[in-house]
Amino acid sequence: MSDLSAPGFPEEEVRRRARAGAAAAFPPPGEYGRVLFGAEHGGARWPGSEHDPLDTLRITPPVLMPQRLARLIDLGREPDYRDVELTTSIGGFTSALPVYVSALGSTRAAGGDLGLALGRQAGALGIPMVIGENVVPVNGYGRQGEAADRALLGRLRAYAEELPDGRGGVAVQQSTEDADAEVWNLVYSDPAALPLLESGRLAFELKLGQGAKPGLGGMTVLDAEAAARVGDRYGLDDVFGDGRVLRSSTPGTFTAEILRQQIRLMRNNFPRARVWVKLHPGRDVAEAARVAAEAGADAVTVDGAEGGTGWAPEAFPAQVGLPLAECLRRLAAAGPPPCLLVSGRMWEGGRAVKSLALGARAVGLGRAALLATAEDPQAGLIRFTECLALELRLLISALGKYAPAALDRDDVWAPYFPGIPVAG
Repeated sequence: MSDLSAPGFPEEEVRRRARAGAAAAFPPPGEYGRVLFGAEHGGARWPGSEHDPLDTLRITPPVLMPQRLARLIDLGREPDYRDVELTTSIGGFTSALPVYVSALGSTRAAGGDLGLALGRQAGALGIPMVIGENVVPVNGYGRQGEAADRALLGRLRAYAEELPDGRGGVAVQQSTEDADAEVWNLVYSDPAALPLLESGRLAFELKLGQGAKPGLGGMTVLDAEAAARVGDRYGLDDVFGDGRVLRSSTPGTFTAEILRQQIRLMRNNFPRARVWVKLHPGRDVAEAARVAAEAGADAVTVDGAEGGTGWAPEAFPAQVGLPLAECLRRLAAAGPPPCLLVSGRMWEGGRAVKSLALGARAVGLGRAALLATAEDPQAGLIRFTECLALELRLLISALGKYAPAALDRDDVWAPYFPGIPVAG
């Protein structure tokens, strides 16, 4: 190492890349399966990532509250936060809260006992859950002797066994490699999924992208033995030089017409399943959402650039994709889809209420759901959600309203981000 220096320049990052080569584009591979990655908030080393515009918005209760008066008349007494009704229709499902569990795919962090524990708690809560991409191509479906704790069928059963009547639902995501493995066909014809299908609580989600790495497919780190098993299905890249390899799935190719036809194909081939579409925070997110809704999608999910992931190149969470607030602004300007679901750093009631006020029907829990479950595999997510539900009730009632659907753009103020279409 020389004594050459460059004050004011990211010198250590340059030196790290000079030492590690291509591996430096990613977090240390030893962190895979133990660390959940996503855009940092405050103190991030990448320029432009210091502030999250959604966090900067203020929730603004009015003084005069006609909806509170209407609730008072209906109840025959003064209403309080306990009178807020949080039950919400999400993509054709009835949810106990305006909340769902975001897609958790084949990454190691979501596998094993932790993934099953999360599924059981989400089912007991009566909130929808998305089973993410690449589970079947990597870990199997669960009927050929595969490890039940990592296979798709294990996650499906863990959730469904705890699900109360009339609540919740499962959305099974599919990307390119999942389509090759005929994941949706397997689920649709499986007797284990029949109760969900017959009760209208099964959806298929077409994945166009994700917030943590827009324009890329899913990525994981595999040892040599695991890589050899899936090398015929995925791209493998020996960037780490220590026996571990980068496994990448393809992102798929979409135009407006391809998206339109894919949704029509889903509705034709799986008429009893709901149709969900997941979009990354692209600059044309409003146009893509419009196409999906007009083609008949029951829900459109937008994953903001703040969205988390099991693994991503470091440049992506910090510098690629629109912040969720900007996605919401563009969607509001164009007219959001009837059922808009959003995700990206959701962990407390204020951020959720702001998203609901800006046009979302529900918000997705990703890293928060995994961390809460890891803290207590028996009830961590349940207790976390109890806290979130209380915050939602307090905030919504403070606005003089008593249901998430009653929120609107007048309920938030954007002092530092005037481009967001909210009341001033």
